[in-house]
Amino acid sequence: MPHAIRVHQTGGPEVLKWEEIEVGKPGPGQVRLRQEAAGLNFIDVYHRTGLYPQPLPFTPGVEGAGVVVAVGDGVKGLKEDDRVAYGGPIGGYAEDRLIDADRLVKLPDTISSEQAAAMMLQGMTAQMLLRSVHRVQAGETILVQAAAGGVGLILCQWAKELGATVIGTVGSDEKAELARAHGCDYPIVYTRQDFVAEVARITDGNKVPVVYDGVGKDTFMKSLDCLARRGMMVSYGNASGPVEPFPTTILAQKGSLFLTRPTLYDYAITRAELETSANELFDIVASGKVKVEIKQRFALKDAAEAHRALEARKTSGSTVLTI
Repeated sequence: MPHAIRVHQTGGPEVLKWEEIEVGKPGPGQVRLRQEAAGLNFIDVYHRTGLYPQPLPFTPGVEGAGVVVAVGDGVKGLKEDDRVAYGGPIGGYAEDRLIDADRLVKLPDTISSEQAAAMMLQGMTAQMLLRSVHRVQAGETILVQAAAGGVGLILCQWAKELGATVIGTVGSDEKAELARAHGCDYPIVYTRQDFVAEVARITDGNKVPVVYDGVGKDTFMKSLDCLARRGMMVSYGNASGPVEPFPTTILAQKGSLFLTRPTLYDYAITRAELETSANELFDIVASGKVKVEIKQRFALKDAAEAHRALEARKTSGSTVLTI
């Protein structure tokens, strides 16, 4: 029988249990997927801890890739042995799973299953942030928080390809070099540098039109201070914890700022949106202009160890769970 990571109660990494599961046959509109790799993301931590509640018990994981082994009634465009990937539907920490066929995209030969598992959610998130939430233009200077993380490295490379100047925050000199090698023009080591002052210095006091912030509580208010008048604060994650409530008048006081908290689901809700996002990602990765850096690999059964490393900020780039 196949195995999966199951969560029966929310809490720390120790609640991630390796168990045998019954998968069964796919229902109408579903396929059975034999997974080859799953991605690790901070949203998995939010699900595990209960910050983003899920019905118990559940299998975490929102990103993966593998091979179709069975097809349910009514499924069009997919068949057995097709290589596919997804970023979104929960249940990825499993050897086999059922999944709605309309949330899957076919993988081109140029993209391996490990690559796909490392980049689907993060890469489509980057595509959403750069091309829809705030459409980055050549000549703009932008700020990327956690520039050496999975989304951060993709954002830096893609924004650079679009002609932007990229400022990024990182936690160490090693991560600064990693970010620099992936398109970040000005890595700021936030543990010893004031990133607000550095952004002002780099931009000659003009600040930036957009901040992409996946860190949350620890950086949110200072991120607002980096924005030019009518700038866009894009809060897309909260790795350090949720942002505390604040009066919206602060946005007016700091320059009539815009604030958004986007989710990939709302930007890839239709089949056409999903395919556009995935295909743009596949194209830019296949071109070599964006490289997906798999920096850590853990066996799926060792998901708890992977979560500990992620929460301790001991990871950089992307992490995959191998199956």
